[in-house]
Amino acid sequence: MMGAQTSAFKPRLLAPFALSGPATLFFIGLVLLPLLLTIILSFNSYDYTAGIQGDFTFANYLTVLRDEYYLSTFWRTLRLALLTTVITVLIGVPEAYVLSNMRKPWRSIFLLVIIGPLLVSVVVRTFGWSMLLGKNGFVNGALAIVDLDPVQLLYTETAIVIGLVHIMLPFMVIPVWTVLQKLDPTVEAAALTLGASRFTALRRIVFPQAALGILSGSLIVFALSASSFAIPGLLGGRRLKMAATLVYDEFLIELNWPLGATIAIIVLVANLVIMLAYNRLIERQAKRKLG
Repeated sequence: MMGAQTSAFKPRLLAPFALSGPATLFFIGLVLLPLLLTIILSFNSYDYTAGIQGDFTFANYLTVLRDEYYLSTFWRTLRLALLTTVITVLIGVPEAYVLSNMRKPWRSIFLLVIIGPLLVSVVVRTFGWSMLLGKNGFVNGALAIVDLDPVQLLYTETAIVIGLVHIMLPFMVIPVWTVLQKLDPTVEAAALTLGASRFTALRRIVFPQAALGILSGSLIVFALSASSFAIPGLLGGRRLKMAATLVYDEFLIELNWPLGATIAIIVLVANLVIMLAYNRLIERQAKRKLG
């Protein structure tokens, strides 16, 4: 009798492993294994006449961390990604709040307007911005109408930030809107009834509860901005490099795969450290305010 019960429990114990097994294998094969191979590749040396050497060396990391060119590119990448995140928070959070207070059918219409650009290729949208910001584009055309001198926007950091904000804004609005949908609207109404101003109600009630949505959105925006390739490549040109364009140049132009892998690993580690520290800070503040 005990043996029959034991055999009956075995399928139940094995079911979670059997169900999660395919996804685990895909994760190992598509994420962990390539990452491991990239780490191993970053410790190989490279010779322009003989190609990749199989010896173990830290020379690639020392080269990247000591070179002012690479360090300035890393700083530009993190700075523009942080600036993009801040701007998307300033624009996306009020937009999500307004969206959450809309009634049907306007809510569905504006939600479609926000999500709609995601259906268009990033390259196509970035080309659109290059035409708008170009020397003979719409912006300089509008300045010429009012007798103002043309400005150089394309191939500048400003153009990169504009493109990143436009591309990344839905990734900020959707998480915040999802969190706001779960909030009880009567709590904010009660605060207003008790004499709190609209700003106080937003600061003391709505914002702390939406902090986790802001955290999720900002982490997504920062990670995607720091690893973006098409937008810096098309709007920044060959002069303004970011981390992803550096990796592209080393892999496909210089053919120095170990150095490209080193740059990719350094950027990955820097992003993880920043994102984990930011995650810990926001969660601590949200827990303190929400109890």
